[in-house]
Formats: sequence, C-alpha cells, structure tokens
Amino acid sequence: MNTNSDSYDSLAHIISNHPAKTPLRVAIDGVDASGKTWLADKLASLIQRRPVIRSSIDYFHQPRAIRYRQGDLSAKGYLEDSFNYEALTQCILEPLSPDGSRQYQLKAFDHYKDEVVCSDTLMAAENSILLFDGIFLQVPEIKNYWDLVIFVDVDFSYSLPRAIARNQEQADDIQLLKKRYLQRYIPGQQLYFEQCDPRERADIVINNNDLTCPTLEFNRDIRTEPQ
Repeated sequence: MNTNSDSYDSLAHIISNHPAKTPLRVAIDGVDASGKTWLADKLASLIQRRPVIRSSIDYFHQPRAIRYRQGDLSAKGYLEDSFNYEALTQCILEPLSPDGSRQYQLKAFDHYKDEVVCSDTLMAAENSILLFDGIFLQVPEIKNYWDLVIFVDVDFSYSLPRAIARNQEQADDIQLLKKRYLQRYIPGQQLYFEQCDPRERADIVINNNDLTCPTLEFNRDIRTEPQ
C-alpha cells in the first residue's frame, strides 16, 4: 500500500465501494490525539460519489456528574462513564442500520456547556456513508453496529505531546493537564486495549506515528485496488 496522499485516496475508494448494505457505518477509532478527526474530515472531502454524514463521539458525552463519578483521575471511569452509548445508538446507529428509519440526529450533548443538545432530525440518503470518529468505538455496547472499522494507531510517546499541544490553550494548568493524561486518559485507553483488543478487531489499522507518512495494515481481506 502506498503512503501519504495515495493512502487516503485508496482508503476513500475502499469506503466508497464497500459492499455492505447502505447506509454504510464507518468507525474511525483510535487513541486520543492520533488524528482520527482529521482523517475523517479528509476522507469526507475525498468521497464524491456518495453523500457523507459526519459525526463524532464528542457529541455523545455523558454529563459531567456521570463522567467523573468514579473520580476525575479515574482511568476506569474514563473508559466506563465518558460516553452515552444509548443516546448514540438511538440518534444515529440504529436509524442508519439496514432496517432503520434513516431519520437520524448528529448530536445529543454539548460537553463544554454540560447540557443536552436538541439536534435537528435529518433524513439519510439510502446510499449514504457515516464517517464517525472517536475513542472507545469498539466497546461491547456499540461494536456490532459498524460495517467497517478503521483504527488509527499511535504510540503514547507520540500522542501525549500532541494532546498537550492541542489542549494547552484551553488549559489553566498544564501540569494538571499532563497529570490527567498520565493518570486518567492514557491508562483508560490501555484498559480499552486490554478489554476490547481494538487493533486486532479493526478491519484496517493506520499507523500514524509519522503524520507525514501513515502506513496501512489490513486485518481483513478487503479489496484495495480500483476495479
């Protein structure tokens, strides 16, 4: 598989021509600050033949009181309490299932304001593609809803500096931010690896340690060349 822009073109081709029933639900899973959102947006710009729906796990957080009920530095709490999978299923995943209504909502919660969002109900085209990015997308609550899973893999030695750089403008205390990553976020993702084995279960793994030269690995027999 070629790298850099050729990799993204090939990946967009794979998604566009995936044989699963439509709408097609694509999970872009991976560690924090691995480049999941950037990849999803890039693929959305490359897919031309089918309508694309973009959403993210960031729109389906639990309220702050639930997220931190096991402690604000709890790794277990980060994995178990961060996201509202019931709302995600009801708003997007079930409606876009093969027998679903195709009437979906993109958002359910604003975690910055810590309040529920009343999102418009939209109608998905029959041949649409959902590109959904986020962490923990292969937990038992939602793993069976995806038609295709891409895992963006980055060593924590690379992802931690990226995460700090990305969030430092919003952080009042950089040392506290680092502490949260080292005690809550990274250990929580390591628990996810242990419990769900997301790299091995994904259809495609992208090593994104080098942002300028991603490499692709296929865990399933997926056609990668244009027919």
